[in-house]
Amino acid sequence: MAEYKAIRGHTIRTVAGDPDPLLAGDIWYSSTTKKIRGAKLPAGAWSSGGNLTTGRHDIGGGGIQTAAIAFGGQTLSPTTYHAIAETYDGSSWTEVADLSQAAAGRTGVGQTQTAMLAVGGYNTPPVGFYAGNESWNGTSWTEIADLNTGRKTMGGAGTNTAGLIIGGASSTANTAETETWDGSSWTEVGDLNTGRRGEGSCGATNTAALCVGGETQPGPGTVNAEIWDGSSWTEVANLNAARDAMGASGTSTAAIAAGGGPSATAATEEWDNSSWTEVADLNTARKRFATSSETSTKALVMGNHPGGNPSEEWNQAVTASSFTSS
Repeated sequence: MAEYKAIRGHTIRTVAGDPDPLLAGDIWYSSTTKKIRGAKLPAGAWSSGGNLTTGRHDIGGGGIQTAAIAFGGQTLSPTTYHAIAETYDGSSWTEVADLSQAAAGRTGVGQTQTAMLAVGGYNTPPVGFYAGNESWNGTSWTEIADLNTGRKTMGGAGTNTAGLIIGGASSTANTAETETWDGSSWTEVGDLNTGRRGEGSCGATNTAALCVGGETQPGPGTVNAEIWDGSSWTEVANLNAARDAMGASGTSTAAIAAGGGPSATAATEEWDNSSWTEVADLNTARKRFATSSETSTKALVMGNHPGGNPSEEWNQAVTASSFTSS
């Protein structure tokens, strides 16, 4: 039998207790417990989060699970487009300054609660399919450079100074257009292989992103997933189930995709850079919601159609355990 040193190139280290931080796949000898221990990534789970102050669907959002932001959206009976913005502190939502333009289907671009973009959207004419772009500094919204193509329900990735807008619905049809943001202007770059809207998307930069699912034409949803490398999109392994109006969190190499329609689902799938695996369901089936732009092990979903306000938190923490003989 091969020794650990021969496989990994070094001996098992000795730690008083467990190392900090824990990294999945690590092995060590605990001088405290006198046992060989290892770190693993167990199954994740969804738990209830705080309720939005105003329940709505087709909202935009971003940030992280304990410091998120949600904005815009729509409610029905009667149809109302909102400019409301709310921030989340890990337990409750608080209303902050309104957007300049009320709209549904706006897309959030940004990794932090105090530095976000609210891009595009839709309101009844004369606004229509909106190309507007607003920047949030933690206190107020400021209108800045518009998209090249007005649209709604797009995918988003990156930061408020290096962002990416993906697909969406324009005035004519679903689009494959992709635009990058450099902090001052938008530039059209390589198109998706499959035009779509309502897709799940994620990525910490505008040079590495994931786009999955979404509504295509014809058809209500797709299983298709694509990876962005900074210049072009490449098709990768499909979802297990076709859906649109969904959310995603993580990176192009490690992500989760949750919820979606056309009939609201609670399904969650995990991406490991080669395939999708079905994992724990949401507590509430939902579609047309926003997702924090965090990781595949920690995320937040907010909003629901036709106007739900509960949010949910996804957690999948690395844990340590001792090896036992068999």
